[in-house]
Amino acid sequence: MLAVTRKSKIKDIVLEKKSVTVTELSKLFSVTEETIRRDLKQLEDDGFLTRTYGGAFIQDGVENNVDLTIRETAYMESKIAIAKKCLSVIHNGDSIFLDASTTALQISKELQGMRLTVVTNSLLIINELQDKEDIRLISIGGSYTNRDKAFVGSTAIHNLESFYVDKTFMSCRSISMEHGITDSNEAIAAIRQTLITRSNHIYLVADHSKFDKTSFIRISGFETITGLITDKQLDDQWMDYLSKNNVELLQAGE
Repeated sequence: MLAVTRKSKIKDIVLEKKSVTVTELSKLFSVTEETIRRDLKQLEDDGFLTRTYGGAFIQDGVENNVDLTIRETAYMESKIAIAKKCLSVIHNGDSIFLDASTTALQISKELQGMRLTVVTNSLLIINELQDKEDIRLISIGGSYTNRDKAFVGSTAIHNLESFYVDKTFMSCRSISMEHGITDSNEAIAAIRQTLITRSNHIYLVADHSKFDKTSFIRISGFETITGLITDKQLDDQWMDYLSKNNVELLQAGE
């Protein structure tokens, strides 16, 4: 197969699936992973996709549910910066919820030495915190989805409704001033919708790639959010919008 034909087919796959791994493409086209990496590099140079360690993804489409293995390594510096900023509003004795997002996973890695109750639906966060003696760790249980390494569904929501927490740190797929906070995964969105009713304070953690986009399912408007924690300086329009909705803005590095 000619390289130009292979790259065209890769574009079709990415447009449909929104994310791909180097390994799966290598097997599909019977070429080396290095060849696929070169293809992806050229497609990134063309502005078509964004590469991560082990794969690539695109932001387009309202049903954009990028594979967890791709999300784990995307915008990693941004997620670490956001996680560190979250520590400014987390205090010993707090009860917090960390959702099944890769940004929340980074937050869990920053909780060294803190005395907290942490409630979560993320298997990755459970694994991260399981040996921390000062953290009381609670899983809400439910139906396990391997794609997101998370517990979701009616049982998870029922169990979640048994708890109240001081602060929730949740992410989303997209945010916009017109359509609010949106997601591409119905099961994950349902957990986040429930969290809004079970938390004294809701902190939305969102890196710069999520702004001014809309995904498939609306979680809520900004009137339900206590604070937005992000990694980049926002423009005046966003600053005014957040101020009008009484949302505290916390920017990493400030």
